[in-house]
Amino acid sequence: MAESMQGLKRSHRCGELSAANVQETVTIMGWVQKNRNKGGLVFVDVRDRSGIIQVVFEEGRTDKALLEKAAGLKAEYVVAVVGTVERRSGAVNENLSTGEIEVVPLELRILSESETPPFPIEENAKTREEVRLKYRYLDLRRPDLQRNLMLRSKVATLVRQFLSEEGFLEIETPMLGKSTPEGARDYLVPSRIHPGSFYGLPQSPQLYKQLLMCSGYDRYFQIAKCFRDEDLRADRQPEFTQIDMELSFVDVEDVIDVNERMLAKLFKETLNVDVPLPIPRMTWQEAMDRFGSDKPDIRFGMELTDVTEVVRECGFGVFTGAIENGGSVRGINAKGQGAMPRKKIDKLTSFVKDYGAKGLAYVAIQEDGSVKSSFAKFLSEAEMNGLIQAMNGEPGDLLLFAADKNKVVWDSLGALRLELAKQLELLDKNEYKFLWITEFPLLEWSEEQNRYTAMHHPFTMPMEEDLDLLDKEPGKVRAKAYDIVLNGNEIGGGSVRIFQDNVQEKMFEVLGFTKEQAYSQFGFLLDAFKYGVPPHAGLAYGLDRLVMLMAKEDSIRDVIAFPKVKDASCLMTEAPSVVDEKQLEELGLERAKEKE
Repeated sequence: MAESMQGLKRSHRCGELSAANVQETVTIMGWVQKNRNKGGLVFVDVRDRSGIIQVVFEEGRTDKALLEKAAGLKAEYVVAVVGTVERRSGAVNENLSTGEIEVVPLELRILSESETPPFPIEENAKTREEVRLKYRYLDLRRPDLQRNLMLRSKVATLVRQFLSEEGFLEIETPMLGKSTPEGARDYLVPSRIHPGSFYGLPQSPQLYKQLLMCSGYDRYFQIAKCFRDEDLRADRQPEFTQIDMELSFVDVEDVIDVNERMLAKLFKETLNVDVPLPIPRMTWQEAMDRFGSDKPDIRFGMELTDVTEVVRECGFGVFTGAIENGGSVRGINAKGQGAMPRKKIDKLTSFVKDYGAKGLAYVAIQEDGSVKSSFAKFLSEAEMNGLIQAMNGEPGDLLLFAADKNKVVWDSLGALRLELAKQLELLDKNEYKFLWITEFPLLEWSEEQNRYTAMHHPFTMPMEEDLDLLDKEPGKVRAKAYDIVLNGNEIGGGSVRIFQDNVQEKMFEVLGFTKEQAYSQFGFLLDAFKYGVPPHAGLAYGLDRLVMLMAKEDSIRDVIAFPKVKDASCLMTEAPSVVDEKQLEELGLERAKEKE
């Protein structure tokens, strides 16, 4: 029978008590983690978000009725205990922050009883994720998830403090806006008052934050909810949170400076990790050439080597054919892996096929210096030696090569490099390696749409020295864009924005927009730009991904209170769900008939 807490006031959280509280009378409240009944001696562990404290009910010291009540406590009952803090009579528990002390009770109240939970509430639960997410309110009681969400809260608080001190204003932008199809797919919200019309939920506050710069707010930030109705991947959420910012009268250096100092503060104050400043920088081109990725993990080596010139004249058609088609031949040296079994190499070959590669060529250098290779018969001894030398190959090494168009070679070897690092356990989660990637291509060619599309968005400023290439060779134009990368994950990205009319018009022209199309999608922004627009730039972080890396988790679901699963549904609330016909009528909508 549940009792009232009337007359009781919690004095401490469970994990806040220490030897400094010995002999004090305290009131704690929380959930029963464990109840160990030794007959005449009952140990009850009480848990709240701060930790666990042991309460000891003992015959001779504890009132008999109280001892009987304690013996009946079950896991997850909610209790209030009034008692005295004493040093432990038994052994100290080194694993608990309260391991030196225990509470000897004077009063126990059962505030709420609990059914047996469907899985144990403990750290690193081995329960299937589907079950945990169905009962997420229980899953969230686990100490590891509670630590993650407390870390997330601390990060958000520190961001607010830091940016406020730097002169940023926190301004909220609308959730119900205009749908802008350029980019990912929007979530649409039907309007009851305007039948047949829809709002789009924001994929980012991009246009609004640029308007705020036009309105003279100088420095804006927001911890913003964003939505993308994208194709599904295991670790992608339909809604996510951005740390979003925009600054006026600045260039690349100013944005990088304020963000480096913010990251250093976040990591120092939450994890006590020193981020060495300045953070190293690398151009997009260098990142692709060295790592096959625009978000390289620089915690380990195994860099790509371009051997196109070395094999240009060789007799191996796979290599020469790729070169003749304007592609390249590149390789990675998996140090000390020369004895890798053929079966494992075949697995790696099928792995790279997912990234567009037709296969992998390999050279395994044996400890005695002899060579096993999938293509040795096509090369002379001198050519093979030249290739091994170009790859810095030594006895015991495994050299792996891809030959194709540059994009395929980069994608496949970039992914292979990471896969090998995982297999060889080269990735240390306690290491935090930051990197800025700069000078992205402004545009990328879309085969599907048969036109150039913006690599970031249509408002990204080209590098001044490349402006004259917009007409002649748009594919070679570099952008004033920058990403911040941590351990092979892009955690944030941004750019300097176009603020001159003529450059913006030229950009739309290159993207294949007519003036009418540009105005129908972005008219309000283009109109605002007629009334005096300052040079401005910005950046946005994915808060979920940043906290995931700080918490050393593998999935963003472990740092979001109520995440969706891969098909964008919520197992706990069963959203999305079918709605009442009356609601659809009010919105002027009807359900499409299912096809036979």
